Amino acid sequence: MADDLKTPWEYPFEAATEELIGFADGAIDGRPAGTPSSYDRGGSIRWTPESISEIHALSQLGRYQIRGFNTFNKSFPTLDDLVFVPATMTRLPLEGYRESCDTRTVLGDRPGLVEQPLELDIPIYIASMSFGALSAPAKAALGYGASKVGSMTCTGEGGMLEDERRASQTLVYQMTPSRYMLDLEHLRKANAIELVVGQGAKPGTGGLLLGMKVSDRVADMRSLPTGVDQRSTVRHPDFLGADDMQIKIEELREATNYQVPIFLKMGATRPRWDVAIAAKAGVDVIVVDGAEGGTGASPELLMDHTGIPTMSAIPAAREALEDCGKADEVKLVAAGGIRSGADAAKCLALGADAVMVGLGSMIALGCNSPRYLESYQALGTSPGRCHHCHTGLCPVGVATQDPELESRVDVAAASERVARYLTAMTMEISLLAKACGKSSVHNLEKEDLRALSMEASAFTGVKMAGIDKPFTW
Repeated sequence: MADDLKTPWEYPFEAATEELIGFADGAIDGRPAGTPSSYDRGGSIRWTPESISEIHALSQLGRYQIRGFNTFNKSFPTLDDLVFVPATMTRLPLEGYRESCDTRTVLGDRPGLVEQPLELDIPIYIASMSFGALSAPAKAALGYGASKVGSMTCTGEGGMLEDERRASQTLVYQMTPSRYMLDLEHLRKANAIELVVGQGAKPGTGGLLLGMKVSDRVADMRSLPTGVDQRSTVRHPDFLGADDMQIKIEELREATNYQVPIFLKMGATRPRWDVAIAAKAGVDVIVVDGAEGGTGASPELLMDHTGIPTMSAIPAAREALEDCGKADEVKLVAAGGIRSGADAAKCLALGADAVMVGLGSMIALGCNSPRYLESYQALGTSPGRCHHCHTGLCPVGVATQDPELESRVDVAAASERVARYLTAMTMEISLLAKACGKSSVHNLEKEDLRALSMEASAFTGVKMAGIDKPFTW
């Protein structure tokens, strides 16, 4: 009798499906071939292949993972969610080839406090990256490249490298909590001093340099054993809060005879309050490093799960300076994930006085370039996907202390690429500023921008495209 029944609900599932769809053969896991399955839906949106791979790695290592480069968190909003609205009828654009746009940038020009402020030809400079994280040829190439275009570099942690001092017309000396190679004469040779209380890639923690990059030269500069992992302290021994910091800043001014500006670099976490405290403590320039900032080595979870994006940190930092009455005295530098002149111009429009680029300048040196393919393969990666800065096995010699690898950096050629990269970025900024009717890149403002997403508008206060109002939740 069952054979006479033709209604699907009276058949066993397999028999009904087979007859209705017309598949007689090819059953898979009890399902006729071609029938829908949960396996065909692309998998769980939470338990992705990446998250499963992460658990496999943690279960084998028994510790968190460490790597270089920057965040892989795909949920970060980006500067691509902002666009410029150039002058049309309400404003007059500038003629691209007939009218000029000023790019000169002055940092640390506080009357009565700094005798020699930093005067740069462009609003971009090279980020603080240490000798140790980068090779000596890479540091020298960055210095020569920046000097060619009237910009500057920063030592990063670990002291002043002679190669970089010779190469850099203008050099910022970084003081970290670790006090590696802290030398009074080096302080006085520098054009500015940068106190570090954090960085965007790993806020709330100190520097990290794995043992394979602690060469004899690096170890001598940092008074460390060769080949041993270096983890820097996270708090400065000389100050814990704003009052102590104010005393330290005064000590540094006296040590340098009030000649050079004092910078303070922080990771973007609570910029509205952190920037106000730093400004009131007496620094001349504040560097806010967003969560997209790069690093030579960091616990991966810090890069992906701490800090706030650069685009949201800049307006908050600018508002903090305005609220505490320091906007005309203290300069603001933005950093973290800045790739192009368009990114830099948007940072200026959001309230920064200058931008600092790190990973972009490394790529200009040759990072991830399609050469030495066998070296990439040995790392299990390929050009365009390499993030193995922490290993000391950089295929192109930028992030290594291996003599054979670092010899792959042609200092003259690499410095020229850096100079051209910075020049091109500056041209892009100027082009956008002229299109918006601005005769100086520092006249770019939030009104020149529109947001393409609700998140970008809410994070920055920029008006939504089409409705000309900021989005509010």
